[in-house]
Amino acid sequence: MTATARVVIGVDSSTQATKALAVDVETGAVLGEGRAPHTVTGTGGARESDPEQWWQALCAALAGTGHAGTAAAVSVAGQQHGLVTLDAAGRPVRPAMLWNDVRSAPEARELVARLGATEWARRTGSVPTAAFTVAKWAWLAAHEPGAARATTAVRLPHDYLTERLTGEAVTDRGDASGTGWWTADGYDQEILAAVGLDPALLPEVLSPGRTAGTAAADGPLAPGTRVATGTGDNMAAALGLGLGAGPTAGRPVLSLGTSGTVYAATRGRPADPTGTVAGFAHASDGWLPLACTLNCTQAVDRIAALLGRDRGAVEPGGSVVVLPFLDGERTPNLPEATGLLHGLRHDTTAGQILQAAYDGAAHSLLTALDDVLRAGGGPADPDAPILLIGGGAQGRAWRDTVRRLSGRAVQVPAGRELVALGAAAQAAALLTGERPEEVARRWRTADGPLYEPVERDEAAVARLADTLTRAEPLLREK
Repeated sequence: MTATARVVIGVDSSTQATKALAVDVETGAVLGEGRAPHTVTGTGGARESDPEQWWQALCAALAGTGHAGTAAAVSVAGQQHGLVTLDAAGRPVRPAMLWNDVRSAPEARELVARLGATEWARRTGSVPTAAFTVAKWAWLAAHEPGAARATTAVRLPHDYLTERLTGEAVTDRGDASGTGWWTADGYDQEILAAVGLDPALLPEVLSPGRTAGTAAADGPLAPGTRVATGTGDNMAAALGLGLGAGPTAGRPVLSLGTSGTVYAATRGRPADPTGTVAGFAHASDGWLPLACTLNCTQAVDRIAALLGRDRGAVEPGGSVVVLPFLDGERTPNLPEATGLLHGLRHDTTAGQILQAAYDGAAHSLLTALDDVLRAGGGPADPDAPILLIGGGAQGRAWRDTVRRLSGRAVQVPAGRELVALGAAAQAAALLTGERPEEVARRWRTADGPLYEPVERDEAAVARLADTLTRAEPLLREK
């Protein structure tokens, strides 16, 4: 780093931890990293975290980069959908309900029945599930009315942290599009009225490229540091890969983490009445159709542990099918589902069962990816490799499974912590005047090894699809 290098910090406040990267604006070189964990609580369908802990983790992660006092700009990306409720003093009324809290599944079904799936998709781009903030607020109003009455501000996780840094109640179009009460024209007054939420409790949605504010004197950054609007974690990851509505439109992404996601940046606005595809907004412009599964690497790791095997100790062959819906499931929409093991034989091995768990998780994602690409107007290049990201992308078993079930090549970007890198690109864009995805392309964050396609395993795909169809009535039972 030269004496004149400009440094920005991108933050990823995820479900389990906060990560921060200090990045050289010109080269994209990572100059410092910080990390601090979060605690998630809850049993059954509940998943909650204390927002104050996010703030403490943010401060620690920023300090860990070594550049908190010298960064020219900062941006915070955060886990989508979470419901943060604040009182008049700005303190949390209760722990935040996280995206993977499925207690609000009945409220989501009631909301869809009230307005109709087609109308939800037309207005908001998405049909709400238990993950969406609108369903969580409806749950809170029904089950904890005292907490709802005490709430004077409603925020998403990244909104909350941005406001703590700047004192400004703002958000962006990307994260707002995951609430279920935002449309391309702003907040939907009828939907807000239906769930009893005063729009005055919500932050202002800033246009792309705006500065959210500057760092306050009593925070972890140097006073006056510019703070970008930030965005949701999936939108930030798309920025971190350099994806936008321009030359990279339609490039498919498959993310393998605790949850799995598939998405593509598109010019066309999706409106999928089946609810499989969420019609999220891209952080810059255009759209980010996305599908999400609850059960991905963590579910497969749990099955490996139950079998007493290393996570990569898979074996080919056999006819066993595993649907690893250990936390219920979002795609397909089976919030009360449990895991299913089908097709055991005397000669079935533990390694084949583990491979079947990988197949079950990957099949859900790849099926959803086809829907995502259709909803966004189709892939610009149907032969383009799938960009494989997330912790699972580093595992050979995951890479091989995706190639075998898709028949497509996969590319694993060398850039790590893509959500934080995307946030850093958003911060850098405040300084350079570029679009954030242009910054990331200049940093070459998506470059990485390419794994050639293999023949698609049609028998495994058909076996998985048939088992899911026949088992779905059972999986819907509570």
